[in-house]
Amino acid sequence: MARVTRGLAIVLGITLALTGCATPAAGSPTGSAVTLQGDITVYAAASLQATFTDLAASFETDHPGTTVVLNFAGSSALVTQIIEGAPADVFASADTANMTRLTDASLTDGSPVDFATNVLAIAVPPGNPAGITDLADLAGPDVRLVVCAPEVPCGRAATALAATAGVTLTPVSEESSVTDVLGKVTSGEADAGLVYVTDVAAAGAAVEGIEFAESAGAVNTYPIVPVTGSASADVARAFVDYVTGGTGAAVLGAAGFGAP
Repeated sequence: MARVTRGLAIVLGITLALTGCATPAAGSPTGSAVTLQGDITVYAAASLQATFTDLAASFETDHPGTTVVLNFAGSSALVTQIIEGAPADVFASADTANMTRLTDASLTDGSPVDFATNVLAIAVPPGNPAGITDLADLAGPDVRLVVCAPEVPCGRAATALAATAGVTLTPVSEESSVTDVLGKVTSGEADAGLVYVTDVAAAGAAVEGIEFAESAGAVNTYPIVPVTGSASADVARAFVDYVTGGTGAAVLGAAGFGAP
């Protein structure tokens, strides 16, 4: 009888050991959705506002011990703030140039990962009162054009497109973010604005969008990376993985972003 008892004990011990080594299934009570804890602040390009708001909410639902605070602005302004000591945990840029600034400052925790692309489109008020049809029309002497400032990714793209197409743009205003450009158009302060195709889609009936062939000549690539010194580095890395994974690709693709 003692031999049987010892045999059962050995089998039970092996079973328990194997169970303890098993990887918890995603979403199970012992999975990362329960164990991941902490708050992060994500600095993201203004053109990501709608998609990252959705992704942050779904990330928090999947990981109930986390909180994601979002800060949107032009990529150049955001990276300057981080370099000057702003408490960011993740940075998502609308171009590689501003991400390079953060990398050169040794403030990236790992290598940036490209997760989306975007191109410019012309946004005009409903009814298109100025009769804009293509990029060349933006050079008209009576057209009130608004663009992003040259240091902002959408402004840099606009400058490159105009130079390649041989079009001289004379905007009445240069804004610090693409959402500010869109605001000038929706408020009637501008006849046209150069924004991303995703911004036109997100604005719905507030604007009309005009795509133009030259936009393919300046494709913006969006990279994302955790920032060094985060108090919740595991949450920051998990959020980056979330954005660059299947859920992020689906949300971004539905909003009109291209694949990296």
